[in-house]
Amino acid sequence: MNERPPRVAYFPDSFHEINGVAHTSRHFETFAREHDLPFLCVRAGQRPQSFEQDGNVSTLELPRGAFSIPLEKDLSFDLTYLRHLPVIEEALECFNPDLIHITGPSEIGMLGVVIARRYHLPLAASWHTNVHEYLARRSGRLLGLLPKTSSATAGQSIEDLTLAVATSFYSNADLLFAPNPDLCQILGHATGSPCHLMPRGVDSTLFHPRKRTRRDNDREFVLGYVGRLSVEKNVAQLAQVQRELEKVGCPDFRFLIIGHGGKEPWLREQLSGAEFTGVLKGEALATAYANMDVFVFPSHTDTFGNVVLEALASGVPAVVTPDGGPCSIIRDKVTGRIAMDAEFSSAIAGILNNPKSHNEMRHAAREYALTASWDSVFEGVYSAYDSICARSRIS
Repeated sequence: MNERPPRVAYFPDSFHEINGVAHTSRHFETFAREHDLPFLCVRAGQRPQSFEQDGNVSTLELPRGAFSIPLEKDLSFDLTYLRHLPVIEEALECFNPDLIHITGPSEIGMLGVVIARRYHLPLAASWHTNVHEYLARRSGRLLGLLPKTSSATAGQSIEDLTLAVATSFYSNADLLFAPNPDLCQILGHATGSPCHLMPRGVDSTLFHPRKRTRRDNDREFVLGYVGRLSVEKNVAQLAQVQRELEKVGCPDFRFLIIGHGGKEPWLREQLSGAEFTGVLKGEALATAYANMDVFVFPSHTDTFGNVVLEALASGVPAVVTPDGGPCSIIRDKVTGRIAMDAEFSSAIAGILNNPKSHNEMRHAAREYALTASWDSVFEGVYSAYDSICARSRIS
């Protein structure tokens, strides 16, 4: 980082919600506070308009309005958010940023693009959500009305078109960030802009094996899941795992499901004996992770998988698919397993039926998580900022 750190105006898609963008954004603001960096966070919230300043860090929170379209249980898109442009510009003129950083094609991200262009500021953009894969999977019910071959073709067309639109939006940026190497390569090729790896960190003090409260003689295996209970997370695979483990006579096990979403009623019907906690945070979440024996994460669409890293920090090996970001975190047969849907159950059974290997995985998972710090993530981001700020000063 240069002697004079850049003044960053950060426009996150979400901040208070329960998702990866919000999780990363909260840690980014904390990093700026702890390192006394000039940082302005412009974000949406439920409260009336508010502006707060704490040292070098300022926050401008602007409410979404009545014309918002629901996207998730706790997230929406405000069609009239442009009304906030005057107050955002006023805050920016006082802050005098060196660059704008957006996190995606939300109404806030679009405003960030407009402002960067209007004030001739460098624009950084980080990719957090595979919107193309999400939309394709959420179209499944409608596509199911078509013949099988037509449905597959239409689904792929939706995914390809959405990816093209998304990369077109990201082409506005002078600098890109992505959470895994494959996405970095895709974005760099599609946009022509430099793309840097921006993985995720974990609080290894909060998420720790010592938070486990189960008795030593408890021989029941707890299979855990944390995240949205939605179709794009492939949570139907959890029910398939239960059926197949029961079929092969796997030792006593039960699911611990943490999160909310539209598939929860269906999962409650399918997962007999499962515990559904809803959303957990802080110590309650850390304790829940530590009480798991294996973390089961069947998503094919996650760009990184913060929850997988939190499980590893808690000493819990994870079973993930070979798609997306989670497989870049897991070392197969060392910190967990990487398996296709058809092999998911056998991969889990293999861990549960081999106590020695399971114990070795628990230790290896914790050791790996200790290498993933938020400070190293954001120090890398600021190093990348230096390159576009230097080019901006020259031009």
